[in-house]
Formats: sequence, structure tokens, C-alpha cells
Amino acid sequence: MDTAKSQGIRVASVDDIPEGEGIAISSDITGTEDDIAILRDDDGTCWALNDTCTHETASLAEGWVEDGDVECPLHSSRFNLKTGKVDGLPATRDTVPHRVEVRDGEVYLFPGERP
Repeated sequence: MDTAKSQGIRVASVDDIPEGEGIAISSDITGTEDDIAILRDDDGTCWALNDTCTHETASLAEGWVEDGDVECPLHSSRFNLKTGKVDGLPATRDTVPHRVEVRDGEVYLFPGERP
């Protein structure tokens, strides 16, 4: 097993992501088909979802994070941070969640692993 993958990819410090916001991590770094949004809920918890909204081409990292959901900045579709399930229309297709860990204030991403 690839040691770097088993340890996760360090993508940010928790302090780099304001509560209620997100950052996008390029697919060049993650090795995934889509960029991955690292999102920080209003309780400080970090989550990861595919970055592109399933309704229209918009970055979820540019959306609003609140009460366990991220709201797309384009048409206000909402997705559950933990499961990726649609919590608000107009999106009808779930997005993909990825596992993240916070260790010593650093955010590590495990692309392709379910939370």
C-alpha cells in the first residue's frame, strides 16, 4: 500500500479554512476525476465533497456551509456534508463524499475513501 495514501494527503491547516467556508483542492493533487472541496462547518468540523455541483458547473467550495450542509453558490442546491446526499433542490443527484482527518491542526484528505 502507498504510504502517502494510507497517511492521507495534507491539504491545509484548519486555520486556512474559515468556519462556514471551503477551499478547493485540485484534482492534480488528489488524483480524482473532480477537484475536492474541503468544507468547514459552523461547528468547526471539516468535511470533503467533490467540488462540482451535480446540478450545474459551480464550485461547492465557493458555497455557504451551515448546519451540516453546503449550499451551492449558483442555484442554492444543498448537499449533506457527511453523506453527499442532496438536501435541497434543484440538484437531484448526490455528490461524492471523501474521508478527512484533522491531526495537530492539519487537514488530511483520503481521496476516494468514504467518511
